[in-house]
Amino acid sequence: MGENQVKASVLFVCLGNICRSPMAEGAMRAAAEKAGLDIHVDSVGTAGYHIGDPPDPRAIATAQKHGVDISQLRGRQLSDADFRTFTHIVALDKGNMAGIKARAPRQGDFKLSMLLDVLEGQQGEPVPDPYYGDARDFEEVWQMIDQAVAALIEELRD
Repeated sequence: MGENQVKASVLFVCLGNICRSPMAEGAMRAAAEKAGLDIHVDSVGTAGYHIGDPPDPRAIATAQKHGVDISQLRGRQLSDADFRTFTHIVALDKGNMAGIKARAPRQGDFKLSMLLDVLEGQQGEPVPDPYYGDARDFEEVWQMIDQAVAALIEELRD
């Protein structure tokens, strides 16, 4: 494993897997690539509302505005296998953290956290769901995600 290689895998979790978690997945993939880190990244929802669906068009447009293509991602629901596959399972809000904990096995080699836990003074804070908002809400969520992903990259590098 090279100096910049990290043996980590990160799963981002929101409710439907069409807004926040695919934006986080895209931001993390781009940040890891830019940093030269080998990190497996995916995203899921705790609910099965959008299995097989692409991200919300507003999420796609927001990510694209920042040079990240998430249009090929497809929604899927959290599975038991995810707890064996990923080293880091990252919830976007408290409700989804509760959903993850309800499904998590008692034993496992994974770290559960909220995305904003990596930002000083924002530990335990949720990333708001922009679904019922407009383009400005999606942009604000992107900025939160992008800042947290940058901090997460640094944490994984250490």
